[in-house]
Amino acid sequence: MPSRIQSTVPSSGQTAPAPRRSLRWRVVDIVVASVLAVALGVVFRVWEFPYEPLSAAMKLVLPGTQALFGGVWLLAGPVVAVVVRKPGAALYGEIVAASVEALFGTQWGWGTLEAGLVQGLGAELVLALFLYRVYRLPVVALAGAAAGLALGINDSILWYPGYDAAFKVVYIVCAVISGAVIAGLGSWFLVRALARTGVLSSFAAGREHSRRSGR
Repeated sequence: MPSRIQSTVPSSGQTAPAPRRSLRWRVVDIVVASVLAVALGVVFRVWEFPYEPLSAAMKLVLPGTQALFGGVWLLAGPVVAVVVRKPGAALYGEIVAASVEALFGTQWGWGTLEAGLVQGLGAELVLALFLYRVYRLPVVALAGAAAGLALGINDSILWYPGYDAAFKVVYIVCAVISGAVIAGLGSWFLVRALARTGVLSSFAAGREHSRRSGR
């Protein structure tokens, strides 16, 4: 009697199971993450020049509000994370960018590495809570806000230890706002702009753009 063979091809009306998404880093992930982080490290260094007069002006309006401009230094984590979408991407992006900034020479010296570590961990924590599977705008904005919270607390302890509680509260709140808007929303739109160029075709962000545009 001939044996019965069960077909593995889905019958009509059935959908094949979606392939499991790997959280392991590929070579292309490392290369692209490094390129993005280095580029943003240069941006970090350049941003120091306009930051000084802007910071001074904001201090005159309300001390602590200078943190509203700190979100630029938080961009690397969310940008790299949204592109690579693997564990450690936000932390890697911030540390590499901070290292590049330090190599160029900065008024904060190698303390930028400590800042990059803390800020990267802030964003990383939020993405880990979503199991590195959700990169919609609210989650990315929340990751930016968490990085801003890390920045605000870290700076208050290391750079403003003698300031009063009111200053520190204003500083931390402004850092969170800046992180959510500049690092969160900013990274979201920056990645979408990159996806439109086609350079992210090997990544989920690029494929999402292709689906939106009907390609």
